[in-house]
Parts: sequence; structure tokens; C-alpha cells
Amino acid sequence: MPQQKPAAPGMGRLLVVLALLTGLLSSVVYMLEQNLDKFYIFELDHLQDLAKRGIAQHGNNTRGVVQYIVTELSERSPAHVNLEEDWVFNNAGGAMGAMYIIHASVTEYLIIFGTAVGTEGHTGRHTADDYFHILSGTQLAYVPGEYEAEVYPQGSVHHLRRGDVKQYKMPEGCFAMEYARGWIPPMLFFGFADGLSSTLDLPTLWKTTRITGREMIANLLKGKL
Repeated sequence: MPQQKPAAPGMGRLLVVLALLTGLLSSVVYMLEQNLDKFYIFELDHLQDLAKRGIAQHGNNTRGVVQYIVTELSERSPAHVNLEEDWVFNNAGGAMGAMYIIHASVTEYLIIFGTAVGTEGHTGRHTADDYFHILSGTQLAYVPGEYEAEVYPQGSVHHLRRGDVKQYKMPEGCFAMEYARGWIPPMLFFGFADGLSSTLDLPTLWKTTRITGREMIANLLKGKL
């Protein structure tokens, strides 16, 4: 019976290096996970109050509400707010709308998301808590096992907890300020999946990648994780 050749020394060293890198990366992620709150620059209470004040000031003039929100955010965090209102389509979980990226970093993103014609889809199961501040219109949500929809009207906040999943619907026109805090990069796979497998809208995918990458890298260079 032929004898098996021993594994090449180089392969053994490679496995050791990979094991060490995996252990090191796991330790770093664990340490960061315990201290995520230290990296956030947006405050939940302030965002909710800001959305309500914007609505009180401008009512159903959603453009005015958005401008009100962005103006105040830029005054509070001028280095981390994107003032270039460059809208791009977003297809994710079967739903379609458009978004304006106000902030994108490793631990947070803040966008205006919505549509003037309505949409419906899957929220995705994410590595961050998601806060959907309704600026105009109404959002509905459904959890398996329930017999009635969750209803989120103008001025309310729909909190999708990290790891949870729902069906959601915007029956008609609806716009929201969406804020996510946690680990943002893993969420990008959900955001790109429909574009890569269904719509094949490469110009939109490229524009989304360009804006997101630009904002994330810019914030990293400023020391914002």
C-alpha cells in the first residue's frame, strides 16, 4: 500500500498563520463590539426630536422637512454630513425606492429613503439596529404569527431590532429618515443583492458603490469608525 506523503511544511505554516489571523480578528471584533456606543456620533433622542420638529415646521412639504433635518445635522456634525443631495435608486428585499446618503461609516448610516408611488418587500435581517423615522406617508409592517399589521404614520419611528426581520409596505408615497447603528458593512450585501441578481442595473450599482465608498473612506480618514 503506497505511503501518503506528509503535508508540505509551507501548508502547515499557512494554516498556523490563518489560525492566528482569525483569532486576532475575532478578538478585535469582540473588543469593538463591546465598545460600539463610543463610535456613534448621532443621538437617538435628537434624531427623533429633529424629525418631529421638521414635520411641525414644514408639514407635508417633505423637501422642506429634509432640508430642515440636513441643515441642523450639518451644523452639529459638519465633518460627517454629506450635503450633496445626490439621489440614487435602491432595490433591496424586493422593494424599490430611492435614497439620499447623509452619512455612511463602519458603525452608522443615515439616509433619506422613500418613494412617491409605494413599494413592498423584505426588511432584511441585519447586523445593526434600524430606526425608520416616517417623514411623510405611512409604513406598514408584518411579523409572522400576528393577525394585524403594525402601522407607522407620519412622525412615528419604526425600530427594527438587530437580527429581527419583517415584511414591510409603503402603500402609497412615503419618505423616511433611516438611521442604522451597529455593523454597517455586512448590510451592504443585502443592499446589492437585487441589483446583482434581478435588476442588473449596473449604473445604479456603481453610483451607490461610489457614494457609499466615498463617505465611508472619508469618515475613516477623519477617525470615525
